[in-house]
Amino acid sequence: MHAPGIWGILVVAVVVILLFGRGKISGVMGEVATGIKAFQKGMRDDDKPVERVATTNEVREPEKKDV
Repeated sequence: MHAPGIWGILVVAVVVILLFGRGKISGVMGEVATGIKAFQKGMRDDDKPVERVATTNEVREPEKKDV
């Protein structure tokens, strides 16, 4: 099996443009780019240290005893 030539790629590109149109393809590419940026931002956020959440026992004030 051989790789598609320049003419095969060109025919596929023309068919895709005819089926979906330029506006639809550019919209899909914009959504893909937004998704990639959001994924990269999420990966950067994972590298940050997580803040420690205080438990209920740490938040309560110590009980006062009658003297």
